[in-house]
Amino acid sequence: MRVLLLYPLFPKSFWSFEKALALVDRKALLPPLCLVTVAALLPQEWEYKLADRNIRDITEEEWEWADLVILSAMIVQQEDFLALIREAKRRSKPVAVGGPYVTSLPKEAAAAGADYLILDEGEITLPLFVEALKRGEKTGTFSANGEKADVTQTPIPRFDLLDLYAYDTMAIQFSRGCPFQCEFCDIIVLYGRKSRTKHPSQILAELDRLLELGFTQAVFLVDDNFIGNKRNVKLLLKELKIWQEKNRYPFRLITEASVDLGQDTELLEMMVECNFYVVFLGIETPDEESLTLTKKFQNTRDSLSDSVEAITKAGMRVMAGFIIGFDGEKPGAGDRIVQFVENTSIPMAMFSMLQALPHTALWERLQKEGRLNTGIANGNQTTLMNFIPTRPLEEIAREYIDGFWQLYDPQRYLDRTYRHFMMMGKPRNPVPRRRMNWPTIRAFFTICWRQGIVRPTRWKFWLYLVNILRHNPRVVDHYLALCGLFEHFSEYRTIVRDQIESQLAEYLAEQKRIEAYKLEREESAVA
Repeated sequence: MRVLLLYPLFPKSFWSFEKALALVDRKALLPPLCLVTVAALLPQEWEYKLADRNIRDITEEEWEWADLVILSAMIVQQEDFLALIREAKRRSKPVAVGGPYVTSLPKEAAAAGADYLILDEGEITLPLFVEALKRGEKTGTFSANGEKADVTQTPIPRFDLLDLYAYDTMAIQFSRGCPFQCEFCDIIVLYGRKSRTKHPSQILAELDRLLELGFTQAVFLVDDNFIGNKRNVKLLLKELKIWQEKNRYPFRLITEASVDLGQDTELLEMMVECNFYVVFLGIETPDEESLTLTKKFQNTRDSLSDSVEAITKAGMRVMAGFIIGFDGEKPGAGDRIVQFVENTSIPMAMFSMLQALPHTALWERLQKEGRLNTGIANGNQTTLMNFIPTRPLEEIAREYIDGFWQLYDPQRYLDRTYRHFMMMGKPRNPVPRRRMNWPTIRAFFTICWRQGIVRPTRWKFWLYLVNILRHNPRVVDHYLALCGLFEHFSEYRTIVRDQIESQLAEYLAEQKRIEAYKLEREESAVA
């Protein structure tokens, strides 16, 4: 069996970083971990080719070669995902699909022509699919029926199928699931509230494999809450520290965690000793009433700003997610988020309008209340809310546009980045010496030209760079990387403004048409 694994395009988004990645000759931030894991779970006597549409097009030879096409996607990839299904069927190829989008909304993939719907977690449903193929079945839907996978049995992903040098950061996974109950989150719907973890030896084996293949960039542990099972995380970190020391710290590590990480000093120390240098926090909003209503209680127990400061001073850069549009939200929420980001000096703040994801508690509640619109959430920062909020949508959208614009003002971004790195604790571990290559040299001079000469912020750029070199010289490459990311945000804030304003204008025009129609009906009834 010759299997063509396809990964659909992501639209331009907060995380796409095209201009910044181009500086260092990388084509995408992260690889499709889902598909290389699928390849490891399927029969190894089969042949596999992988085409990630985010780094290249599919060749005619690959289409001809394939006996079976397999796709996986998230909701944000919907458009290209459905187009690829239709193209495969046009070529008379059998198509199997899976991933979070298909698990949440299987009917859309079926309507596009997919033959096999592989829902839920592949460790359970892929064997059912393989057995169906052996029986000669031409279609089928395979579900875990609520069962969750034992991830200690998950094999090492087929990293060898990837063009490793096309990606800035590699992805691996330690755990699935999250113990919290945030109303808007689909992680607990897809993977449950019990944090299931791999054995430490599995993670070390995956890192060994990446080293064998010659990958030495950063590694992202893509767990939705890395510290959801703190006991097992600490067991991993004990062994990971030994592995990093033995291998001379080849990888810098990134992950996502709940904000209570800031209250666990032991865990913070262990992560820094293992070379974790970036952590993403779901802060959402500084408004405690909104956090309580959306059941994000873990963010109300301690000071959010104190947690950010503790993590930063320990030696990790904080990224954070923020959301506007919660029920009961008071006017000025956008300004309060901007003020919180400024006060805590978080350089990268992912700011979005709230969207109801399929089958979340928020989705179910809004559906019962008759407030859910027909549009499906796509998780992008350039899309209006897909439900009727408790305050005017126009008010929320205006605050969102203004807030995003302020957050990525060149001066504000540079100032926050500088303050963050001046606050950051010094690295504990040796930084591996890497050969200087042309892309790195070119990226350095491009950043210096654009931000140190062309832009009005040039004087502060040089002042801040000199101060970082004096205060904490071992993080200067990390600091310059954040400066480089502004090449993306300077463009993306304009895209956010233009697209949201366009959608808002359409929405307001539609509201006017509805009001005019109602008025006409009322006048006709009176007459």
